[in-house]
Amino acid sequence: MSRMRVLAAAAAAVAALIAGPGLAQESAAAPLPQVAASDWRTVPADALLVIDTNRGRILVEMAPEAAPLHVERMRVLARRAFFDGIVFHRVIDLFMAQTGDPLGNGEGQSPYPDLVGEFTFRRGPATPFTPVAEPAGSMLGFLNSLPIQTQPTGLMPTTADGKVHGWGVYCPGVAGMARDEAPNSANSQFFLMRQPYPALDKRYTVWGRVVSGLDVVRAIKTGDAANNGMVPSDPDIMTRVRVATDLPEDERPVVQVLDTASGTFRTLADTARSARGADFSICDIDLPVQVSGPPAPTA
Repeated sequence: MSRMRVLAAAAAAVAALIAGPGLAQESAAAPLPQVAASDWRTVPADALLVIDTNRGRILVEMAPEAAPLHVERMRVLARRAFFDGIVFHRVIDLFMAQTGDPLGNGEGQSPYPDLVGEFTFRRGPATPFTPVAEPAGSMLGFLNSLPIQTQPTGLMPTTADGKVHGWGVYCPGVAGMARDEAPNSANSQFFLMRQPYPALDKRYTVWGRVVSGLDVVRAIKTGDAANNGMVPSDPDIMTRVRVATDLPEDERPVVQVLDTASGTFRTLADTARSARGADFSICDIDLPVQVSGPPAPTA
């Protein structure tokens, strides 16, 4: 069994899990609400991972508050050009696109030690969090652009550290770390969600979310369904992966995401909840994004 495959049996169950409404779409595909200049939040350059592929550019806002060890690993590998030229070796339609293996067969990894799993994190009063729904015993909302579920804020005064558990929700565009059966075996392979898959929640580390380029993720060549999504020939490729701070200033994209602390976001969230009713999912909220700066290099 390949060391870094994500849920070997997942492909068979994907269709049932994503059937029906609630699939987030690329922000540009839907009409944007009126957004004042003060309602935009600029993604810090040191939290912006720029993934250039032969299909186009993918921009990921990393979430060090949720997975500091994994975000630091992604920064280190990107700065060492480790990902340049690595293929998307395993891609399952309606599920995810997996990459980060230098061998391209699901068995490879970086020379660095495996990582301790960060399946949940501790959320405190200083953690940037905007709630949008409160199902029984929990809260749903956003940590910057990352959809999360968390224990209620009201429990904070009762815990030893004044914090509560939170975890990323596997909505479209969410970036997770691949591993084998051992919880602490993630290394360099990662995956980008093409559609929602809640069965991964709290089982695979979430380290960020695609804020631009979900259409690119969904355009990546899919693999052989009979072979767990492995791409048998001519796979798509990451041509260059860098943290935005490591790019020359004249090559650095600037990404602005609707600030979840804004009134515009509250209107957007309320509209989504009203439209979906009892079927509401945090994945139904798609944050508007605008990208400026130089165009991506051609493959």
